[in-house]
Amino acid sequence: MRMIVGLSGASGIVYGIRLLAALRELDVESDLIMTDLAAKMVEIETDYRVSDVCALATRVHDCFDFTSPLASGGFRNTGMVVIPCSMKTIAGIACGFADNLLLRAADCTLKERRHLVLVPRETPLNTIHLQNMLALAGAGATILPAAPGFYHRPADITDLVDHIVGKVLDIFDIEHHLYRRWKEGEISG
Repeated sequence: MRMIVGLSGASGIVYGIRLLAALRELDVESDLIMTDLAAKMVEIETDYRVSDVCALATRVHDCFDFTSPLASGGFRNTGMVVIPCSMKTIAGIACGFADNLLLRAADCTLKERRHLVLVPRETPLNTIHLQNMLALAGAGATILPAAPGFYHRPADITDLVDHIVGKVLDIFDIEHHLYRRWKEGEISG
């Protein structure tokens, strides 16, 4: 199993970092593409260094290297996740404006009919955001907003992050234990 992970320049970079760590723990290969602004968000929002984040991935690809195998639909992989996914990135993918490797890899993922999961963290959403996400959902992408549930009774931020990362892994049928699943009969009358 080999997954492409795109980190774009939205707040919530911890979601992407946690996904990379979870993939490593689960022995799933990861090909990382990180935009320049995503690298800046690592510095702004976390205590990680960009090199620490890159070390979590199996392979790292330069965001402007169109000779990367990820720029080809022939590159065999399970699918792609963009986490967090900025509205600029959503707009670029929705319009087919592949001016960097992250956008090109997402375009290839869609055209090859592989899973493309986009994790937007922006709020509130305007009409343009919603139209772009609707277009992408119509093209086969999964829009998975960073809106964690609370039925698993999170104790801290890590539990909230793990819930979203677990939901991403669920799309790819990857077994994990990042959150407690809903069980029948948990609500008593």
